[in-house]
Amino acid sequence: MFGNMADMMGLMGKMKDLQSRMKEAQEQLVNITETAESGGGMVKATVNGQKTLISLDVDRDLVNPDDKEMLQDLIVAAVNKAFDNIEPKIKQHLQKATDGVLPNIPGLDLGGFMK
Repeated sequence: MFGNMADMMGLMGKMKDLQSRMKEAQEQLVNITETAESGGGMVKATVNGQKTLISLDVDRDLVNPDDKEMLQDLIVAAVNKAFDNIEPKIKQHLQKATDGVLPNIPGLDLGGFMK
């Protein structure tokens, strides 16, 4: 009877530890960045692990009012590529933050906690 209660208390302690580590890990994601390019490096977008665009650099040669659609397409491409590239870094960071608290469960994706 008391063994089950002790197990439950231990589990509750692990959950509190997990919550604390996840909160800290999420706050640290602001320091993880990824930069991606499009248009042969003429457009560069930098995002952070909190999925925020933090910098956008457009080569001045691309700024042409007559070709606005191309510039928009290149910006979208660079930003989307940066967001795609940051995903593995986010997962790795969250896995490190929860290492030892949760068992290694194949397919467990902690990235969903970020949404």
